[in-house]
Amino acid sequence: MSLRKLKPVTPGQRFRVVNDFDVVTASRPEKSLVAPKKRSGGRNNTGKMTMRYLGGGHKKQYRIIDFKRDKDGVPATVKTIEYDPNRTAYIALLNYADGEKRYVIAQSGLKVGQQIVAGAKVAPEVGNCMPLSDIPLGTVISCIELRPGQGAVMARSAGSFAQLMARDGKYATVKLPSGETRLILITCKATIGTVSNSDHQLEVSGKAGRGRWQGRRPRTRAVVMNPVDHPMGGGEGKSSGGHPRSRNGIPAKGYKTRSKTKASNKYIIERRKK
Repeated sequence: MSLRKLKPVTPGQRFRVVNDFDVVTASRPEKSLVAPKKRSGGRNNTGKMTMRYLGGGHKKQYRIIDFKRDKDGVPATVKTIEYDPNRTAYIALLNYADGEKRYVIAQSGLKVGQQIVAGAKVAPEVGNCMPLSDIPLGTVISCIELRPGQGAVMARSAGSFAQLMARDGKYATVKLPSGETRLILITCKATIGTVSNSDHQLEVSGKAGRGRWQGRRPRTRAVVMNPVDHPMGGGEGKSSGGHPRSRNGIPAKGYKTRSKTKASNKYIIERRKK
């Protein structure tokens, strides 16, 4: 993975830093694994805008990703590493020994032609998926389930990873990308390795129009609104707008909104860093 700084031939390219896509090996997705993706433009079924600052954007097709990795014991060969417009990470097309094809999140270091497998008692190698009970302690993992059979929900974005710290009884202690340490059932699955495309966070857009291509419309700052529109609006000239808060009046920047009686609190050993 590498980045490329463009020559300043236009104002929009002056500060642009692009991904080199040197690990991507295919330009078109597998036809049997794509689905249509409709855009709402932020409107509901009556055409009324219910979400601000959404709309436009390039057409996309949704790639159907196998987050469950439930084909246990069937080896698969990595056919391609592909770009997915719906996520920051790259995806890998797997050809299973029984002829089935599936997309999975690609781990960093995954190569075309490599064989990977899911299931219990498999080798803890990059791309292999296995229960937390079988993964050696200290291993870097990603694409982690929170409930057995649910499918991966944590550590799925570009460059993210977690670490398996300990096991005690039916729970494993996992340090998550946010810095939070929590207990997860050892029957939950995880994939060995770091998620691909770790350079994603170093990319620079270069111009506002690129945000429009991604379906983001210009966002109005709260302090320039009128008092009727936002708690931070109003005032003469460049007023600071008072304490930072949302449009509904909920304070921002440090105000705790998590319930003290939330059921999952007992599984969290250490909260994420502020």
